[in-house]
Amino acid sequence: MNKSLNRRWTLVMIFMFGMVLLTACGTKYAALPINEDVDICAICKMQVKDDAYATQLTTKDGQNYKFDDIGCMNQWKTENGTDNIGMDYVRDYNDKEWIEYSKATYVYDASLRTPMAYGILNFKDKPSAEAFIAEQGVGTIMTAEDLASHDWKQNTENMDMMGEHGHDEAGHGEEGDGNEMHQEGEMKEESGH
Repeated sequence: MNKSLNRRWTLVMIFMFGMVLLTACGTKYAALPINEDVDICAICKMQVKDDAYATQLTTKDGQNYKFDDIGCMNQWKTENGTDNIGMDYVRDYNDKEWIEYSKATYVYDASLRTPMAYGILNFKDKPSAEAFIAEQGVGTIMTAEDLASHDWKQNTENMDMMGEHGHDEAGHGEEGDGNEMHQEGEMKEESGH
């Protein structure tokens, strides 16, 4: 009976040790849903819309910060550093799925309208980004590594076309997918939002 009790305690200890190892090695920082009623950009203080432009990061101590434009998230990183970031996310331009920042493919062109006029769109893979460029006739493919040396300038002409709150007056595509079309140097909305 004593051997049976020792064996059980040994198994319990192994199980507990295994759980500690799994917890220590696999901290996961999941993307949180956007709540348009309360979420504001941590940088520009504008409303974060539940659209393709929303980004977010969670620090290693569990603080979550949401942004209305990837440029605002970059500004937060510049001001606060990246060492304490547990995970950062962007959304796919086409279907709004959350993607890890480092795994996304980006398209940049100064003429692309984004909430704060940084002109960067996020895609879950390179073929999606290439298809967008082929369809729109503008854009340069970038990776997360490329964004580290990007100049992050806002297009002041696009800012002038924005409403008083810094966002595209037509909104972020609340009921659609947030896609706006670039055509002959001007932006044309696909669904009339």
